[in-house]
Amino acid sequence: MSVHSAVPAGRSLPDYARDLVRMHEAVIGGSRPPLAPRPLVSRSWTRMLRMGLAVGGGNPRVSVTEEEIARRRYESPMRSAVQEFIQIFEANPGASHMLLVVADADGVILWRAGASPVRRRADALGFTEGAVWTETQVGTNAIGTALAEAAPVELLSGEHFEQDQHAWYCTACPVHDPRTGDLLGIVDISGPALTLHPAIGALTETGRRLVEAQIWRRHQERLERLRQSAAPLLAATSGPALVVDDHGWVAHSSGVAVGARIAAPAARQTLAVPGFGACMPERLPNGWLVRPFARGREVLLRLDLSNSPMLQVQAGDTGWRRLITKRHAEILALLHRAGPAGMSAEALSQALFGDAGHLVSVRAEVSRLRRQLGGIVATRPYRLADGVRLTITKDAGAW
Repeated sequence: MSVHSAVPAGRSLPDYARDLVRMHEAVIGGSRPPLAPRPLVSRSWTRMLRMGLAVGGGNPRVSVTEEEIARRRYESPMRSAVQEFIQIFEANPGASHMLLVVADADGVILWRAGASPVRRRADALGFTEGAVWTETQVGTNAIGTALAEAAPVELLSGEHFEQDQHAWYCTACPVHDPRTGDLLGIVDISGPALTLHPAIGALTETGRRLVEAQIWRRHQERLERLRQSAAPLLAATSGPALVVDDHGWVAHSSGVAVGARIAAPAARQTLAVPGFGACMPERLPNGWLVRPFARGREVLLRLDLSNSPMLQVQAGDTGWRRLITKRHAEILALLHRAGPAGMSAEALSQALFGDAGHLVSVRAEVSRLRRQLGGIVATRPYRLADGVRLTITKDAGAW
């Protein structure tokens, strides 16, 4: 989604900027404005007034430490792509009046680039690395408002809530992880209000696209390296097999179609993979080999209810024991009795709570059980995964 210009077609930029300042004064002062705020601006100002932010400035700035900035930069998927865009930005001869800012999904400014004069002006506003530039902290601004609206935002002069920001324009685009759709942060270009140009929105959008494309390209490169490193092992492997990274993204698939991603594997935990059944992931450098258990190699569960519920799991040569809650033991016992047909969420709610109205609780309990034990329980319907065999040593009906 592209940035929409803050300046109506055909309007003089200086005249329109002055009108926006008058609009701000009128709206905040309770009189009739010469023009109505855009809906985007009106929504944001309403939020600011409800929060009690001061129009005249003095709202306390919040910043994170240098160590926290370094940590967030290191952990950000945007890191390498942002460095590339900064080089492109700084090579642009028209960037002398622009400030490039990249913030994370919390509104923390992680990177900033621009000529010294515009950086000094930004310093006076607290528009610096480590500053938290959300609406809650600094009022209506492109970064914070783009986070609040989940959309690209361009603001000019008096559209900012704080009067100290009226000398600026700011143009922002949200950046999303192309793999998951998660919001990663904001690319923003700001500068003196009267230097706003229609091409700035396109430049910001270009930055957003470059960052997302770079993240996707590096993701594909990592999967290709994983695929190549696993090739000798795959050549000696017969039958269906997957090679996935630590997050479950599929680098190689043979013998079954599972889509682009499976549940993230974990050491010593069974994994239920559609079309595979129960699997025990095998560690590879930077990833996992996932294969179904061969015939006769089941995941064996022994649920001991003599005292506190204890579950013993044996998968091939790997085994472990752990205490589980009575609720989780009851769920396993119910699914064991249901057999391969399994149980719907409604049926499980009826069995656990006496009616079918506790679907949220049922789904939450099964989700916690799967996080604790891996893919022993399959879904849609809920059932013990293929290749899982359960033995109960005491009647669960005693509860």
